[in-house]
Amino acid sequence: MIEVQQNNGEKHGHFEAFISGKHAGTMTYTWAGDERFIIDHTEVEEAYNGMGVGKEMLLAAVEFARKEGKKIIPLCPFAKASFQKDASLQDVLV
Repeated sequence: MIEVQQNNGEKHGHFEAFISGKHAGTMTYTWAGDERFIIDHTEVEEAYNGMGVGKEMLLAAVEFARKEGKKIIPLCPFAKASFQKDASLQDVLV
């Protein structure tokens, strides 16, 4: 099971994924004003490639955006491609 934790700062934040308590990946973001944040980087540890770690972090970001009424700007290639593939996530895009 993948556990995702969020660390939100005033200017930057990240979603961090863990599998069995071990760090599996990180998705970083930067605030662009009060209403938007930019997903700028997604990194998954090599041992966890292909296990859906990036997708779980993206889903956590989408859930956060919906809950807080924020919009996402996906500059990270992984995030951008994931939004293009899944129309059900596109409501949070700028």
